[in-house]
Amino acid sequence: MEPRGYRMVVSTELNYVDTCAVAEQQLIEWLRDKGYDPSGLDVGRTEIAPHATLDRDSENGRKGAYSRWRMRETPSGTSGTWQSTLVVRSGLPQDDGRTWVQVDIEHQPAREGQVPTRANTPNIVRTLLDSLEARDGLADVSAAPAFIEADDVDDLVEELCDVNRRMPVVIATVPYGKNPDDWSRSVVEPLFRNLHGLAVLYVLAPEAQAKFNDEMEYHPVFGGGVRTYVPGLDPAWKPDAQRHPVMSRRTVEGDIRRAASILATLPQRISLRHTLPAALLNVPRHRARPRPNPDRTDVVHLRADNVALTALLDEAELAEATRVNEVNDLYAELAKTEQGIDELRGENEELYDKVQESQRLIRYLREQLESVGEFAAYTPTDSPTIAYPTTFAELLERLHELPCISFTGNPKTTRALDSQSVDNWLHVAWDGLLALSHFARASADGTASGDFLGWCKSDASSAFPFPAAKVAMRESDTVANNGKLRGERMLPVPQTVDPNGRVFMQAHLKIGGGNTIAPRLHFYDDGPRSGKVYIGHLGPHLRNTLT
Repeated sequence: MEPRGYRMVVSTELNYVDTCAVAEQQLIEWLRDKGYDPSGLDVGRTEIAPHATLDRDSENGRKGAYSRWRMRETPSGTSGTWQSTLVVRSGLPQDDGRTWVQVDIEHQPAREGQVPTRANTPNIVRTLLDSLEARDGLADVSAAPAFIEADDVDDLVEELCDVNRRMPVVIATVPYGKNPDDWSRSVVEPLFRNLHGLAVLYVLAPEAQAKFNDEMEYHPVFGGGVRTYVPGLDPAWKPDAQRHPVMSRRTVEGDIRRAASILATLPQRISLRHTLPAALLNVPRHRARPRPNPDRTDVVHLRADNVALTALLDEAELAEATRVNEVNDLYAELAKTEQGIDELRGENEELYDKVQESQRLIRYLREQLESVGEFAAYTPTDSPTIAYPTTFAELLERLHELPCISFTGNPKTTRALDSQSVDNWLHVAWDGLLALSHFARASADGTASGDFLGWCKSDASSAFPFPAAKVAMRESDTVANNGKLRGERMLPVPQTVDPNGRVFMQAHLKIGGGNTIAPRLHFYDDGPRSGKVYIGHLGPHLRNTLT
């Protein structure tokens, strides 16, 4: 489903009061530019033009403060309604003093069955970004693309890898022989015209391009092309490059308006689908209310209230119809996606088994060549095989085969996976334990450098390989800084490892996915000291901000 609405979510270091003042000032200027009368704005509904109303509500309580402005424009009976919403929300304690700002633009068709018109970036977004010093994670979000010089590349890579990044980062390059300023003005700025508030925008200076592409070996961009780096980037994993689309110079110069529209589609979809920050999720649903007028008589007052309430009911019906259409579209997309997931899951199981078999074959052939000093004939029946457990209960019973692994978790939780297990969870879990055991031994011997993820990406893991994509060495800052979520990951270890008998086990293996269980294996690497890896949890996915 092609995205139709517009949404910007940014944070600012300004406090809530100052942010509200800036937002209201920019809103007033925007309304004036549109020819509306912004005087007399107050809580409740204000008619700013014959075809436009502005609602405002706010709250300041124990759960924080918010201010919201919502404008509805209906130019004609057949044009439908454009709804624009601006929300300023004070941050939660875990937001480190940040204030959140959200802008939404959506079109509601006049008749059922009509397709909503795609929303463009409103002018107020550009002025807000310039006034608020807006941020997304580590990055500044501005209305104009920033030039990246050679000295800025390290900071740029850090921004790209930021786990708290919500927005895509779009990077344009300058073709060889072109003046960077001229190229940015004549090509990049028109190309980025629909991206303000949806992405972090950069232009890679020619002298910085080589350094950037050297550090981003699998994710380069050059030759006047443009690349969109979506959140969750892993620069060291080659397959990850497929998630970050490239637009060639030929496409850009062929039709720059069309290229700009195509380039904005993915950031627009991400902005609409990305879960809102917790602070904005806590903002109550909008409830429009007519403003009382004490100067009217009772009859006039009742008639005016009746007209206002009828209009509010019409708005509610239109909004409900729009939401129903959105939900139906999402259900259709979900069904299509689930079908694709089922197909990919089957392919993944086959490929996983083939990869593991190939890795064992490579190890066997290497050993044969090293032993005889020349090519030795290989017979498939000579290939070493792994006897996998048939149940998770059996897996626990066989842990004595892995002396470098110490299980400190709840056996009952692990055994319960037997009644829920699907796909190749057992194979993945056992492969992960074999790899962790081998890593712990190498770590104790001093032959392993770095963490388990780095080891999985190196040739040293060829004896007992495990996919690097299934390894996560840390949790997000949101999880790590949340007391309850962090507490679930404080898992048992011997007091010889930690006097408290528990450590924060954020490193984990992704054993499976595709349902509500999505099992995880949380571990603590104590290889350099004791030669052991402690498994504190092997069971369903622990709670996070999405569960």
